Amino acid sequence: MNVHKPRASVRRTLNQYSYWQYAVLVVTISIMLLSALPSWFGESPALQINQGSELNNKTNQVNNVQFEPLNIQKTLTKQGIDLKEIKQDKTTTWIILSDPEQMAQAKKALLEMVGQQGKGNGIQVALASVANAPQWLTSLGFKPISLGLDLRGGVQFLLDVDMNSVYQNQIDEMQQGISHFLMDNQLRRAKFSDISQDGLTVTLASAKQVSQLRDFIHGQYVNWKVTSKDNQITLTRLEAESVALRNLTVQQNLQIMRSRIEELGITEASIQRQGEQHIRIELPGVQDPAQAKNVIGATASLAFYEVLSNPSEGGKTLPDQNDQLVRVKSSPVLTGEHIVDARANFGEMGMPEVNISLDNQGGKMMADFSGRHIGKPMATAYSEYSRNEKGEVVQTNKIISIATIQSALGSNFRITGAGSMQDAQSLALLLRAGSLTAPVTIVEERTIGPTLGAENITNGFSALALGLGMTLLFMAVWYRRLGWIANIALLANMVMLFGLLALIPGAVLTLPGIAGLVLTVGMAVDTNVLIFERIRDKLKDGNSLAKSINDGFSSATSTIFDANFTTMITAIVLYCIGNGPIQGFALTLGLGLLTSMFTGIFASRAMINWFWGKDTRRNVSI
Repeated sequence: MNVHKPRASVRRTLNQYSYWQYAVLVVTISIMLLSALPSWFGESPALQINQGSELNNKTNQVNNVQFEPLNIQKTLTKQGIDLKEIKQDKTTTWIILSDPEQMAQAKKALLEMVGQQGKGNGIQVALASVANAPQWLTSLGFKPISLGLDLRGGVQFLLDVDMNSVYQNQIDEMQQGISHFLMDNQLRRAKFSDISQDGLTVTLASAKQVSQLRDFIHGQYVNWKVTSKDNQITLTRLEAESVALRNLTVQQNLQIMRSRIEELGITEASIQRQGEQHIRIELPGVQDPAQAKNVIGATASLAFYEVLSNPSEGGKTLPDQNDQLVRVKSSPVLTGEHIVDARANFGEMGMPEVNISLDNQGGKMMADFSGRHIGKPMATAYSEYSRNEKGEVVQTNKIISIATIQSALGSNFRITGAGSMQDAQSLALLLRAGSLTAPVTIVEERTIGPTLGAENITNGFSALALGLGMTLLFMAVWYRRLGWIANIALLANMVMLFGLLALIPGAVLTLPGIAGLVLTVGMAVDTNVLIFERIRDKLKDGNSLAKSINDGFSSATSTIFDANFTTMITAIVLYCIGNGPIQGFALTLGLGLLTSMFTGIFASRAMINWFWGKDTRRNVSI
């Protein structure tokens, strides 16, 4: 007879992490620590000279321009500018300054130096900042946290996108399209009336013509209301069309603004839509907003016209630079939308010129036109929008050059007559960045000096240090040994939070963001408080320390997740609908929730498991 012994019950080992789990914790916190370290060392204000081609190793010569550190130091020292260091690589020279308030003065001196030596050979001087962290740390790809406008200082613009001209242009294009249809189908004696920004009316000769035109309109202009009465067709823009056109226009302007800011060499700019037709631009580190203001608000564009010699040929007249009227065709041969690149330079006669490069379509159009008009003049017209004394947007057109076509032109050619070298460079920059699809007006401008930004940083982090210090003291006194575990977890939480802010692309720390950091301190400790109170309750019930730790974490975790999940929803909503400072607060709040749960639940559990996880004593005090 076989007697089977009862199997021993399988008991789960409490409070035990695998070695790989400890390794994940250590590696994660170590990476976050390395990411946070560059922010501890801070940044220095700097100027960046981009030469555009590689330096010669022996002569440091670029495009016949010599940028030796000694020459730069002499130039800036004469202006009373304090230098920390000058660095140089193959294509870039970095001038690191001691005082951020001297950046504008130093940039002006360097621009004069570039103008004297380089005569505009594609050389740019841009405002920048350089990390003070050791080279081995930055070589790993880690960089300091990006600071917002209120901490670094800089300038902020609020732009209004004028939609009236866009609506009017759409009506003009519609009228032109309908006219072409009428001509192609030989529908004569048609008249346009009641033309406004919201629609127009076409009067036709017969009901049959009305039917033909209505079919064409229904196929071409979907989001338009079409009504007919007494041989008349009236088109009225629907609200859906207005909204779609406004969204498209603002989005296109946003993209062009980003291109223009990149052309200016301004890093860490924030360009966002605000409301229905406003654009908010923040330029941290920019203390002289004049150049940025001119480029951001400009709406320059070029158009090329065939010049008419006989007034009977119709067309229109545009003034030249001497206010003499020049008759050109009504429609341009080519507009600025086909320009893909533009560079300012000095021509053979020493006069400023702009070298133009066209896309494939533009190159074909220019080649076809110039090939048929060799020996005839072609005018280059410069246009821009501005506001008059009444606040109305007015378009100004001016002929800047008239040249005789000597041979067929292709995708690359040059124009003259743009004015000084500085004017030619500004025009080239605008053409490279694109012409705005709608004129913009700067309705608000704010400038924050670097001194005020530094004061905000000092005050903000002083508040963070005070809150952190008082919290650490309370936890150490009230929870004793568990309190020290919570303090270590809290410090790890701050390290991870700063590391994430530095790692995430586009993350910017603002003054309200520092307020979010202070709030995160309390929320991170709250996680440990809930867990520790559960552990104390389990100990009072007579459980062993090991079982109290296990049950305390298990019962508190679901509560912690629920509370943090609802707060995370609030942070996401704030980030989605807010802008600028509100987004900065929401970002640190949301990231703080993630790091506090990680350190409060997993990191503190790992330490408690290591020290007391296997303690089976009852009625102990920790």
